[in-house]
Amino acid sequence: MTTRRGVRLGIDPGDARIGVARCDPSGFLATPVETVSRGKGDVARLKALVAEHEAIEVVVGLPRSLSGGEGPAAVKVRDWAGKLSRALAPVRVRLVDERLTTVSAEAILRDRGTKGRKRRAVVDQAAAVLILQHALDTERATGVAPGELVEEQDV
Repeated sequence: MTTRRGVRLGIDPGDARIGVARCDPSGFLATPVETVSRGKGDVARLKALVAEHEAIEVVVGLPRSLSGGEGPAAVKVRDWAGKLSRALAPVRVRLVDERLTTVSAEAILRDRGTKGRKRRAVVDQAAAVLILQHALDTERATGVAPGELVEEQDV
């Protein structure tokens, strides 16, 4: 199966912080980039990161419940992803299932001995890495772009 070439950014959108990761141009390995404060200027910073890394696509984690349903958090992320899609056009934005990524990221950092405040500072980036890596692995295994494409929304 062939995988699309080009850098993708992975995003873990939280209420306070947005974790950002990127992959190499071959779409093989995700690595952390930075944590962006949520609020005024966050979309502008993400747009700058897309330009800086020459990203062809942005993958946003969609928080689903363990059963696969969508609650209020997923609705908020869908709304925000629509706004992000409009701001980043023509770069495409995709939503991918991110069940348990923050929990997994916390566990990995805890196992590595990263403590307290330092762990909180990087857990969003680590979750973004897990979201993006899962999307890359899925695409490589299936030959199909992961998740669902976000349509631009006017607000």
